[in-house]
Amino acid sequence: MNERVEVRKTYKLFVGGAFPRSESGRTYEVLDFEGDFLANAAKASRKDGRDAVLAARKSFGAWSAATAYNRGQVLYRIAEVMEGRRDQFIADIASAEGVVGLDAPRIVDAAIDRWVWYAGWADKVAQVLGTTNPVAGPYFNFSIPEPTGVVVAVAPQASSLLGLVSVIAPIIVTGNACVVIASTERPLPAITLTEVLATSDVIGGVINVLTGDPAEIMPWLASHADVNALDLTGITDPALATELEIAAADTVKRVRRAAPDEDWHEPATLSRIRGFVETKTVWHPLGV
Repeated sequence: MNERVEVRKTYKLFVGGAFPRSESGRTYEVLDFEGDFLANAAKASRKDGRDAVLAARKSFGAWSAATAYNRGQVLYRIAEVMEGRRDQFIADIASAEGVVGLDAPRIVDAAIDRWVWYAGWADKVAQVLGTTNPVAGPYFNFSIPEPTGVVVAVAPQASSLLGLVSVIAPIIVTGNACVVIASTERPLPAITLTEVLATSDVIGGVINVLTGDPAEIMPWLASHADVNALDLTGITDPALATELEIAAADTVKRVRRAAPDEDWHEPATLSRIRGFVETKTVWHPLGV
């Protein structure tokens, strides 16, 4: 009997709900924690970044118009599908981050639970971040949070799954669409996550995942006029972070500063949700 040849996976980008190769045709080697070859990942170009922003903007209208309850259901559905592929995520984490024993299952479980945590906030954010304002006159005055639009994020470099989820979930839960650049050295858990997203109920284009070098892609996205906010969490080079903040200022973007040393095992808070919503104040006369 002939020995079976293993079917090797082709690792691609995730843009607009599809899996395109980089338009440049480039790839780069992904190594495991011991320095051994794991796979070739697509190396996204500036054109791929622009395509991802276009897909995010196209999906923003439908996603932001969905009810908060429905968005919560979608985030919970992502957790359900991840639970079904738990063993694959554990294997990816073990090879990418070099964790052993029970650490890999704990990381995967924490990532799944984080989706559930943010899903629970979907229909509660308005009550916590919004308010009824006292005014002197015959008016109602409400302040309510609304999504800011298209957010471009750089995922943490070390925490390839838990950090990634902790960046994406608070961006999309309020109705934003996002483009995220996965960990450069450890992209495989992010690519596995895209397969989950493709088989869940997320509208195509709400989450777009690129692999490659943030230093090549981000300067163009930071100055992109159709990007409304940046999350620089995973930027490890202070000079690059400063360059991106300056570029973002030209189009008055919201910017969450780089935080490469953040502890992703700490409990989540509303800080990340609050960072990517705008507060709209509405006046309405009484009795009308």
